[in-house]
Amino acid sequence: AGRAGARGRRAGRGRRLPLAGRLACGAGPGAMPGRGALCLGLLLPVLLGCGSAQPGGCPALCECSEPAKTVKCVNRNLTAVPPDLPPYVRSLFITGNPLTDLPAGAFPAQRLPDLASLNLSGNHLRTVEAGSLALPALRQLDLSGNALGSFSPQAFGEGGSPLEELALRGALRDHGVLLSLAALLQSGALRNLSRLELADNGLLLLPAGMFTALPALRQLDLSNNSLVGLRNVSFQGLGQLQSLNLSDNSLGVLRNSTLAQFRSLPALRHIVLGRNTWVCDCAIEDLVAWLKESDQVEGKEALTCASPDKMLGKALLKINGSDLNCSVPTDLPSQLQTSYVFLGIVLALIGAIFLLVLYLNRKGIKKWMHNIRDACRDHMEGYHYRYEINADPRLTNLSSNSDV
Repeated sequence: AGRAGARGRRAGRGRRLPLAGRLACGAGPGAMPGRGALCLGLLLPVLLGCGSAQPGGCPALCECSEPAKTVKCVNRNLTAVPPDLPPYVRSLFITGNPLTDLPAGAFPAQRLPDLASLNLSGNHLRTVEAGSLALPALRQLDLSGNALGSFSPQAFGEGGSPLEELALRGALRDHGVLLSLAALLQSGALRNLSRLELADNGLLLLPAGMFTALPALRQLDLSNNSLVGLRNVSFQGLGQLQSLNLSDNSLGVLRNSTLAQFRSLPALRHIVLGRNTWVCDCAIEDLVAWLKESDQVEGKEALTCASPDKMLGKALLKINGSDLNCSVPTDLPSQLQTSYVFLGIVLALIGAIFLLVLYLNRKGIKKWMHNIRDACRDHMEGYHYRYEINADPRLTNLSSNSDV
């Protein structure tokens, strides 16, 4: 025990402080007693500073959990993305901040190689610039609740993105942003996208072919908009689509072309059509027939008519042909096409009759035209003779006498 104590004292003497520390702590020559408090005051900030200067530390206004690989910067009044995010982060929440712009390189790919889930909802984002979301591991992105005014089609970089889930609830109030998003989707940069949420955006119409380059799409949410029709919406190529939410819109009818697309999607088993303004006239017959035979629609028993007044509240599944009293074809384009053909035939017949009449009366018409020509010639000769008499002073008296 005595030898062990001696070794401990020698080891303690071997771990000496630097000269400045020994002088401050009274370990140098001429040291004065009672300077221990000064030594502690000088060493404490150094020790605390060493403890906080670890690489991959947490930004000052955020909460970090390295075991959970999560960073939360919620309601921290941030105006820019923190530049010192730890490289271990996989789930990042930056919500409820006055953040207005995502510049290029806002999330450096080299520093954040594992960032897979990014929640930027509820900020004041207006601009998403090219290259601002070019993250190699990004799988989930939420931009809901931002009044986006500019969204670059190159926001995810030039080589495409592994993104699988994109939420834009209430973020597409600007029509220009909708067109930019359509260009991004059509470019094929998000071919791995399996879930797309476009609810609460007040959309009236969707750009043509907006979803044609999303072969992996499984869930599409278009609820709580103002969609009045799906004529220019193509679902072709969405062989993986399983769920389509069209509730809380302004749909009055679904045409045969749209219903045929629904039938052609084998995986589509969940279509939500509730709380739309169905117009129960002759044009809705095809929709009613499809509802009765299809098992794709959820809650179809609750679908009711919104107009006309005599059909208000009537369940679509209980509508019969006698209720609609349709005596004319319901397909308006076909009806108009038939009308144009009939009008062309009538005009051609009238033209043929007119030419036939001219041909049969060609001699009489020729004689009539000769008579008109002779009458015009005689009339013009009379005017010419009168002009010659009036122009010659010698014949003026003669003209007067002849008139008398």
